[in-house]
Amino acid sequence: MESRTEPGNSLRFAVLGPVRAWRDDEPIVTGAPQQRALLAALLLRGGRTATASELLDAVWGESPPNTALAALRSYAFRLRKALGPEALVTDSGGYSLRVADDALDCAVVERLAAEADKQRAVDPVRARELLGTALEMWHGEPLAGLPGPHAETQRNRLAEWHLGLIETRLELDLELGAHAEAVSELTAVSAEHPLRERLRALLMLALYRSGRQAEALGVYADTRRLLAEELGIDPSAELKDLHQKILEADPSLAAPAGSAAGPAEIVRPAQLPATVADFTGRRNVVRELSEQLAQASQGSGVMAVSAVAGIGGVGKTTLAVHVAHAARDSFPDGQLYVDLQGTDPRPAEPEAVLGSFLRALGTPDSAIPESLADRAALYRSTLDGRRVLALLDNAYDAAQIRQLLPGTPGCAALVTSRVRMVDLAGAHLVDLDVMSPEEALQLFTRIVGEERVTSERQAALDVVAACGFLPLAIRIAASRLAARRTWTVSVLAHKLADQRRRLDELRAGDLAVKATFALGYGHLSAPQARAFRLLSLADGPDISLHAAAATLDLDPYEAEELLEALVDISLIESAAPARYRFHDLLRLYARECAERDETARERCAALSRVLDFYLASASCAYELENPGDRVLDHLALTAHSGLTFGAPDEALEWLFSEAQNLLAAVQQAADGGCEGPMRRAVDLLLVAQDLMESGVYARQYEQATRTLVTTAHDCGDTLVEGRGRIWLGQLLRMSGRFEEAETEAKRALVLGLAAEDPMTSSYAPNLRGSIAHQGQRFEACAEYHTTALEAFRADGNKHGEAAALSNLSRAQIELGDIAAAVAATERVVAIYRELGAGFRLGNGLYAMGIALTAEGRLDDALSCLTEALGIFREARQQFWEGMTLFRLSKVHLAGGSWRQAAAHTEQSLVILREVGGEWRTANALTVLGSALDGMGQPVRAHACWHDALAVFTALGSPEAADVRRLLGDESSPSVAV
Repeated sequence: MESRTEPGNSLRFAVLGPVRAWRDDEPIVTGAPQQRALLAALLLRGGRTATASELLDAVWGESPPNTALAALRSYAFRLRKALGPEALVTDSGGYSLRVADDALDCAVVERLAAEADKQRAVDPVRARELLGTALEMWHGEPLAGLPGPHAETQRNRLAEWHLGLIETRLELDLELGAHAEAVSELTAVSAEHPLRERLRALLMLALYRSGRQAEALGVYADTRRLLAEELGIDPSAELKDLHQKILEADPSLAAPAGSAAGPAEIVRPAQLPATVADFTGRRNVVRELSEQLAQASQGSGVMAVSAVAGIGGVGKTTLAVHVAHAARDSFPDGQLYVDLQGTDPRPAEPEAVLGSFLRALGTPDSAIPESLADRAALYRSTLDGRRVLALLDNAYDAAQIRQLLPGTPGCAALVTSRVRMVDLAGAHLVDLDVMSPEEALQLFTRIVGEERVTSERQAALDVVAACGFLPLAIRIAASRLAARRTWTVSVLAHKLADQRRRLDELRAGDLAVKATFALGYGHLSAPQARAFRLLSLADGPDISLHAAAATLDLDPYEAEELLEALVDISLIESAAPARYRFHDLLRLYARECAERDETARERCAALSRVLDFYLASASCAYELENPGDRVLDHLALTAHSGLTFGAPDEALEWLFSEAQNLLAAVQQAADGGCEGPMRRAVDLLLVAQDLMESGVYARQYEQATRTLVTTAHDCGDTLVEGRGRIWLGQLLRMSGRFEEAETEAKRALVLGLAAEDPMTSSYAPNLRGSIAHQGQRFEACAEYHTTALEAFRADGNKHGEAAALSNLSRAQIELGDIAAAVAATERVVAIYRELGAGFRLGNGLYAMGIALTAEGRLDDALSCLTEALGIFREARQQFWEGMTLFRLSKVHLAGGSWRQAAAHTEQSLVILREVGGEWRTANALTVLGSALDGMGQPVRAHACWHDALAVFTALGSPEAADVRRLLGDESSPSVAV
């Protein structure tokens, strides 16, 4: 279509939906259906002239009325008036429409599709984006509402084109590794076009790559049956071949290597720390390691692993970072770095490290699996075909790093550790010794300055000798001297000559670093030394400025001045703005100093203050999310204040950013024994319960809670033990471990009554009721929730009342009192709205959606659940997001909307497989099977039911009987909801 005059260029037209026109984004009235049919016929001729006869046939067919020609001219006149004479031109007794190349939506789609076809081989990500943009231009049925045979022909052509583009985009989805996400759409589209074998093949492949082989085979069986019944034919040879490959688990069906990233979108992490400008010596070792990395980058056929071992402070990290920077050009696809905290009480967990690496490589959080094995497999798959260097610093042992190794040729790993990794198969081992005297003196000179060293060479040699030629010791000593211009080298040498300060520290092993640390520590001012000691006491990967200020009992400005001074002399590191961390050996040394230089009372007071800070801050965050919740009145009092937040999203961001530190504080309090601050620790678990409910930090939450419960039990603290068992039971229930949850809830109830704790006495029966519901003990469930409701009301706890009413409504539904259930949930939502609740309002709407579904008010139920879904997503509550998607699928199932039910269940399964436990996953599979059965796919439905039955049977769940009935009733189109 040629670009014509300027007025024509201001026009835009759409035919991929209702026929519409705009001038400068203002809609143009296009008239009656026949007039729009004339406009469409001209638009689809690409600027070529159409004769009157051709237009008559297009609008009215072979038998136009006698007035057709006059009507045609009238329509043309009106269109010319609306569009302008430059656009609609009379030519040789016919008409043509002259507009810009990009003025018609289908022309734009043609251009995008052609460009996507060109890009597909070289940049599939870009091709996927282009097709996505093209498909967004469709707005319903093409040429919607237009009469005439021409419109019908073009409508069918455009619809077929649309479906072909969808198929191509779905093929790209599979090429790019998005098979799990594509299943939902493929299920819906293939149901709409059941005889289209290309779609069925894509669905089978997506299911197979998602680990759902039985369902993939079920799709083939359903397709074969449908083709035989509808067309009397067998599946194509291509579909038969795919079926056979799935049966054989043919390796060729795996996702293409490196398919997850095209050239325009590939993420190239550059995580290496800065190399030091004064790196000195180590020439032989640098050459040896560089040669190993060069061989890996040149495609030697194996993935290179070099492991550097040596005592603390010998310069392993400095060496590794220097070598890695020098090799950057050999690894153009990125460099990964992690401090594995090998000398910490709790080294970094491989799962967490892999999560961080996958994010750095461009994997979204939603695509990162939960288990270590799955994360490691995805990590290796992501690196396949790339050249990436991983620097694994400060490893604890070989077991910690095995799953972190790239595993593919072209990649390499550089490892540092205090131990020789003789059990790391295939690794090139390097033992790093101390510096030679010449190298040590050269390093010292570079830091202090040549002029000062030249005039006192012997004193300088004495200094590096006293440091044992240990690089870290030399660097700290030299930096201290460089910062004090009034000192001479001899002064420093004289200080180091005092064997009382360093003799024991110059032995082999970790003690070799201690003298150097002592030298730096001895020159700190009193406030700096106190900060150095006390800040080392709290566990956790790092500490924020405000938490540090609380630890030191200072205002943030005073604390920041001390912290930055410690950063300047390399005794702590600045992990990020307003965040600080210790090197592992320095933390150990600082704790030794605290043991020696601080009283037990002051050490306990420092930890108490930081725990106060975390509890007070988390309580503020909890109050913003749960305004008016009476539970805050039952928390332990704090002597020190915490942060205040201006909005719930700010509080939520703080809570999740401090998650590891909060849970480490609870763990540390529990490890402290009977003298520790257990009461505040258990209350911190309560106000940080969003971390548990989100599912993201459930593992760390469980570990800390179990330790705290054990300690409280040993110490005879019934209040703390009871509260701890409540949160442990809730976590176990959410993860599907119902028997363990029931045990904890029973104990909590007894303990709460013994301690006369209104919090435990109300939350425990509420928890027992929820567990009874999942065990289908509905009368007991109602009794427990009624008891909880009375306890919450007696305590004046509106939030608790709403929670108990919400849970009670579920029992009322099962006992047949649906009207009471609806009334209860209406009261729940009213309470939460009255209190201004955020995340909990989502819980209320979730419960109301279930009750309205039971009452048959499906549209109202959809509205409630959709609003709840938005709330949960905003609050980062993955578990509740998954459950709400599951409930939406049940609403659609109740309404016979099979495709929508299947789509929502597929989405819920992605989440519930990770954070919902086996029982909830099996429930979702049951509903998915019913939806598929309703769509006419009984074989795939039975595959889902069989998977669900296996889980229910293993768990001893009563739902197994329901699934057996579904499998035994071949005519059942759906499961009851």
